[in-house]
Amino acid sequence: MPYQLRRSGMPPRTLFSLAIASLLPGFVHAAGPLELGSAEVVATTPLPGIDLPKDRVPANIQTLDGERLRQLGGQSLAENLQRGLPSVNINETQGNPYQADLNYRGFTASPLLGTPQGLSVFLDGVRVNEAFGDVVHWDLIPGTAIADMALVPGSNPLYGLNTLGGALALRTKRGDTHPGGTAQLYGGSFGRHGGSVEHGGRHEQFSWYLAAEGMDEDGWRDHSPSEVGQLFGKFAWTSETTDLALTLAHADNDLIGNGLVPESLHDHEREAIFTHPDQTENRSQLLALSGSHWLSDSDRLSATLYLRRTRTNTLNGDGNDEYEDEYEQWADGGFLGEGPQSGVLNRTRTAQRAYGLALQWARQAGAHRLAFGLAYDNTRASFRQSEQGGELTATRGILASEEVEQVNSLLGRTRTASLYATDTWALSEGLHVTGSLRYNRTRVINTDRMGDALDGDFSYRKLNPALGFAWQLRQALTLYGGFSQGNRAPTPIELGCADPANPCSLPNAMAADPFLEQVVTRTLEFGLRGELAGGTRWNATAFRSINHDDLLFVGTGGSKGYFSNFGRTRRQGIELGLAGEQGPFDWQVNYTYLHATFRSSACILAENNSTEGEGGCPEDEIRISSGDYLPGLPKHNLKLGLDWNLNDRLRIGTSVLAYSAQYVRGNENNRHQANDEFEGRGKLPGYAVVNLAADYRFTRDWTLFGRVDNLFDKRYATGGALAENPFVGAGHAFEADPDEWRHEQFIAPGAPRAAWVGVRYRWGAL
Repeated sequence: MPYQLRRSGMPPRTLFSLAIASLLPGFVHAAGPLELGSAEVVATTPLPGIDLPKDRVPANIQTLDGERLRQLGGQSLAENLQRGLPSVNINETQGNPYQADLNYRGFTASPLLGTPQGLSVFLDGVRVNEAFGDVVHWDLIPGTAIADMALVPGSNPLYGLNTLGGALALRTKRGDTHPGGTAQLYGGSFGRHGGSVEHGGRHEQFSWYLAAEGMDEDGWRDHSPSEVGQLFGKFAWTSETTDLALTLAHADNDLIGNGLVPESLHDHEREAIFTHPDQTENRSQLLALSGSHWLSDSDRLSATLYLRRTRTNTLNGDGNDEYEDEYEQWADGGFLGEGPQSGVLNRTRTAQRAYGLALQWARQAGAHRLAFGLAYDNTRASFRQSEQGGELTATRGILASEEVEQVNSLLGRTRTASLYATDTWALSEGLHVTGSLRYNRTRVINTDRMGDALDGDFSYRKLNPALGFAWQLRQALTLYGGFSQGNRAPTPIELGCADPANPCSLPNAMAADPFLEQVVTRTLEFGLRGELAGGTRWNATAFRSINHDDLLFVGTGGSKGYFSNFGRTRRQGIELGLAGEQGPFDWQVNYTYLHATFRSSACILAENNSTEGEGGCPEDEIRISSGDYLPGLPKHNLKLGLDWNLNDRLRIGTSVLAYSAQYVRGNENNRHQANDEFEGRGKLPGYAVVNLAADYRFTRDWTLFGRVDNLFDKRYATGGALAENPFVGAGHAFEADPDEWRHEQFIAPGAPRAAWVGVRYRWGAL
């Protein structure tokens, strides 16, 4: 990772008012086409209940099924969500398709510790956000086994903690709904090859589904190989009134994500990386037992019991954060020998064990659809961190020369108990009102195993409401809207770095942990959806979410900082969409306008910003003000999709993803300007990428498929940061004198044009 980059916290910037009340009839979300009058239903809670017809949900809920996810052609779930859902974009900060930061309406689900998280993710009702940092490891989700998914917008309290901007609910396949089998193999660019096999079946009341998936690649950048392996199984027993299912999942992955690279180095060599290795090894096991029973024609009892274990080991080759201070001492005669060490290997080991229980009673009583539930989640996370000094090599790797030194050992325990209730009341045939309440109580206990500086015991309580309506004005026109509130309790990693008197340089160290307020988000959403003559579906939605007591990494000068509650941030915008069919063509057009700004002022660490030290802030810091725009989030997002079904054998699909410019991290005040000392614009240009996918079924059971990503080989970046580049010598060699280092813009480059082909065989499917 770049010097100073790991220390620069998560950004702030925002303002500009939007006419959130104006709802112009227009367009529809592409991903889950709305079918008015159809029997399509969606779950309104993580557990099975008495589901609602989709048109009665008071929000712009978006859905994708497993077949559509496959057709989208992305390598990972995050890539497919970006291609298939209107308001989603990703920052490829790690440079690995399985390690993307996924943003939805300005809220993030990321695998990186220290990233402000704002989306909750569920797999068959089990929350898969890791409690230690609320992170989401996309590589641990079994992609082949996904039957369908729903992206629920807003701060819906029914989905519990961390549902600030939305919840992603994934449901896996079963043998009674997905009988038969599929096997496929593929290969192509970047040395990437892989395959999957799945099979489902049923015998009388018993059903089974098994899936295995694997991928191996060299990566398109230097020193970037990765391996992914996943196993999944679901065994179910079903009668007329009862359903029981046992889910087993295992993943064993080795990912290389070499992160951001200086623009000067990228311009010289597209495949270049900054330092290496940047390795993440993820292991996980999931055991979940779920069941539901119809007590009567109108009462359903559901429950889920789960045990989940994850182990994450990281190895990062970085520049020595202490090099500049040590070099100054050495130059003044304080050191003997050849000078301070230029590099360091940072290692972390995080072992988490989570278990929990959820119980829900759903009832349909006349005009009411009610659900009452309780949930309990308990997580134990063991975090260890060590560093090993060494020297940067000619290839910007690290040659270790010192013994491993442990710098942190923290045990974090998180316990959350919740009660919730919801009711959808049919006031008339066309008007439905939904009200919800959820009470969360969370306790976070940190135990420092190397002393007592990190010891802490904190409790958080919150009652979150929601109220919304869906009003069918005409048969093909529905007005909907509502208010919702959600909360997120600080995680052990944030509480481990919250003391202004003992600042730290996350994620490489932690200090004492004073109390932090929980983040509370309130969301308003209003929209119209309908269907035009000829079957064209449209949707127009306006939304606004405001975070209170948001968490920000505040700089203290010198290169360190701490997490603090600093005030508010706001994300607001409009979603418009159209979708339809015309002869052999299925098409969709989606546009999102997002205005994400900070609503408070603070000084934050940004020593590579040309305005550092201004606005009354100490040296190496910048002042962010109300109205500054959040980095990493483009204002404009346009997605086009066209599927051409030439006949019942051949399908060709095209998608266009277009995003406007975005600010980089470190330029949270949006005021950075390039000069003789500071390079880079502080802003990335917009870009558009065209992807192709095709399927040709040449016999009844065999299909040849292929895809091309970035068809026109566009050079673009999905994210960036202002940082310091020490590789300014001849041939981009390390420069020993820190006075010669350059303040520069680093970018997350998008992958070049690439293609893969494969073959798929199906058998026994109904």
